[in-house]
Amino acid sequence: MKPELKNALETLDKELPDVMGAFRSLQAAATANGVLDAKTKKLMMVAVTAALRCEPCMREQVKGALQLGASREEILEAAGVAILIGGGPTAAYCALYLMDELNNANTGGQNGV
Repeated sequence: MKPELKNALETLDKELPDVMGAFRSLQAAATANGVLDAKTKKLMMVAVTAALRCEPCMREQVKGALQLGASREEILEAAGVAILIGGGPTAAYCALYLMDELNNANTGGQNGV
């Protein structure tokens, strides 16, 4: 995560502790293992963040999916679902940022996040 985003989120947490605390609780509940495992949920989050075109969100979800054992092919398939929903703008977004994050993961670097 980029330092400026991390700092901004920490500030938001201080300014809106009830909201951000509730958000963290929701995040923990929604991503906990259930009928769907954590990797499947993370791939869903890759697709949703790509469709919404939230670059820092998507980069974090791609990293998380890789850490949970998702393959490049699984992540790209999730991107395909995002492109179906989001159309041309999402295709361009995935071509630029999702591919950058995947390629960066293969080289061990740390781009946008």
